[in-house]
Amino acid sequence: MFRAFLMLVILCNAARPTSAADRPNVLLICVDDLKPLLGCYGDKTVKSPNIDRLAARGMLFENAYCNQAVCAPSRNSLLTGLRPQTLGIYDLGTNFRRSRPEAITLPQHFKANGYRTEALGKIFHVGHGNHEDPASWSVPHWKAEVIAYALPESRAKQGLTREEALFSNKKAQGLPRGAAYESANVADDAYPDGRTADEAIRRLKAPSKKPDQPFLLAVGFVKPHLPFCAPKRYWDLYDRAQFEPAARQTPPDGAPSYAPQFGGELRQYSGIPDKGALDAELQRTLIHGYHAATSYMDAQLGRVLDALDETGLAQNTIIVLWGDHGWHLGDHGIWCKHTNYEQATRIPVLVTAPGVTRPGTRTSSLAETVDIYPTVCELAGLPAPEGLDGRSFVPTLRDPSAATKDSIIHVYPRGPRLGRAIRTSRYRLVEWKKFGDAKEPAEFELYDYQTDPSETKNLAAERPEVVAELQKLLAAHPAAKPPVK
Repeated sequence: MFRAFLMLVILCNAARPTSAADRPNVLLICVDDLKPLLGCYGDKTVKSPNIDRLAARGMLFENAYCNQAVCAPSRNSLLTGLRPQTLGIYDLGTNFRRSRPEAITLPQHFKANGYRTEALGKIFHVGHGNHEDPASWSVPHWKAEVIAYALPESRAKQGLTREEALFSNKKAQGLPRGAAYESANVADDAYPDGRTADEAIRRLKAPSKKPDQPFLLAVGFVKPHLPFCAPKRYWDLYDRAQFEPAARQTPPDGAPSYAPQFGGELRQYSGIPDKGALDAELQRTLIHGYHAATSYMDAQLGRVLDALDETGLAQNTIIVLWGDHGWHLGDHGIWCKHTNYEQATRIPVLVTAPGVTRPGTRTSSLAETVDIYPTVCELAGLPAPEGLDGRSFVPTLRDPSAATKDSIIHVYPRGPRLGRAIRTSRYRLVEWKKFGDAKEPAEFELYDYQTDPSETKNLAAERPEVVAELQKLLAAHPAAKPPVK
């Protein structure tokens, strides 16, 4: 009788959900405008020792892509698990709850399951009319600026007349932005990312004293987003002469005229010409600045990782580092993001999951931003909400050769058209078509990354059979929702 009773107790205990104290913590690192220009991705110039050591702890995704190469829609994809074309939100200013008021965000889901959820820096896109999501966080979001200068001479000049402000291309909220880059002999906390790291360290030390409640801490670093502002010592890591402008300064041959863009975001800053090509010396400076800003952000990440280790939390913390989209550094004459091309859409994704990932592993399997939500849920032992667009890549984390999908999809709008892109391990097909116009013939771009990794020529007219095969993959996806008004 006693043995039967004992077995019943054991079975009941085995069926219970894991206690809060046993659940893994989550450290979500979101980095603005960070492309895979990193040592761990094979670049020999950039200095990124802390991102590289994070990659050495777990798995690096060589072929990860955003769902739209611009801040707000990309962050919506991460945090709601829904693609831009599902939400119908392709711009900066429309909040995701205008489309899905009932959406359960990733942190909101963890909060409902007993986690303390906190956000520092840039997580959701706030600005341009968009706003924070209080339902996602256990405590109010801790804000940090995106555009900040240490030197008065770098800041936007005041005193423009109304006419000057109205017709200037270099305006933000009616006034020109400041310099596109800054090298100042200041401490790391002179800029927002240094202060964000300070706050993250403080928050990490607090939960280490409360082991009964797991946490999800989202830390958003803003560099290397424009302006390229970083303490001088990070600029000094590099020799300006080692940087060369991109070899190709023109769009792909045969690409639609509206498919590229030519740096509208960059041209809002002082010292940048309103139109036309940038001279070689300015290009070198901007490339140098991007590297310096990346190294500065990398150092702040290193401080956060040190704190995680020092508190003993690392052994029970899932770490995800995610770049919201890539960045053009003058290739094809393009600057910034805002395209469907490789340099704008390929992103760094690094995952460390205790007991699941093995140190220093890499995978060539395809992944996209919407896959991170269901993946983190599975790693934490939580059921994912129904209706997410992504697919968990935990099988890949366990076995780098186990692919979870054979293609990904991303989009970018151009006026009345939407470019829907299918990316496989070899090809990218972009279908350009007006929203909701089923009768209009589509215009296509096709690139073969096996024979033409630099996207020099649109092959759609030459390879109709490949276009037809990739169209089948595109047709398997729901039609894109028109923009929410």
